[in-house]
Amino acid sequence: MAPNERQEEVLEAIWMASEKKEYSAEAIKKECSIGILDADLSELEKNGLLIKSGDKILFSKDGKSLAEMLIRRHRLAEVLVHTILKLKNTQMEEIACKVEHTLLPEIEESICTLLGHPEWAPDGTAIPAGKCCGQKLRTVASVVTALSELKPGENAKLMYIRPSSHSQLHQLLSFGLNPGVTLDVHQTSPAFCIKFGNTELALDKDTASNIFVLRTKES
Repeated sequence: MAPNERQEEVLEAIWMASEKKEYSAEAIKKECSIGILDADLSELEKNGLLIKSGDKILFSKDGKSLAEMLIRRHRLAEVLVHTILKLKNTQMEEIACKVEHTLLPEIEESICTLLGHPEWAPDGTAIPAGKCCGQKLRTVASVVTALSELKPGENAKLMYIRPSSHSQLHQLLSFGLNPGVTLDVHQTSPAFCIKFGNTELALDKDTASNIFVLRTKES
């Protein structure tokens, strides 16, 4: 069973504590803002993601792989938010957490490539390398494109938003434009009109160029 967001936060806290060579429950709790309970650790152990060895809490093989992926996404999100929005640390952490949990696996390498395969997060912590880093990819896969490049009748899945401002990001998210949403392009002129679910939305060209999608059906 896939972990929920709370369990993902706990796994990240365990990873951050282990980076400091600390493995106790108390050390792990200090790394997490949600208030870890002993029951949270017991549930992860029951699911085969943790191993308790005396006073130490260690990852199983599967737990370590999952935590590494989560930390990679979180720190890539921090770089993305810091680079694009230039937010202060407190704001950066809040938005990065939201982005991290909505970042689809298939777009992770494209984000990393877009950012130039960063090795360090803004706070100086290491970003685990992905396959794209070893291959030194320099261009984002052509299947991912700006919404503004689509034609009327095309269908696509929203991958990520590269907003021009903090307020624009919140506005688009409030409309329901979240990663994973499938949308249809109705028209591109004079306004860029899309439909997703029961919502129809008109966007200007600049906004559409900051929304990145994966084509799923040709017109």
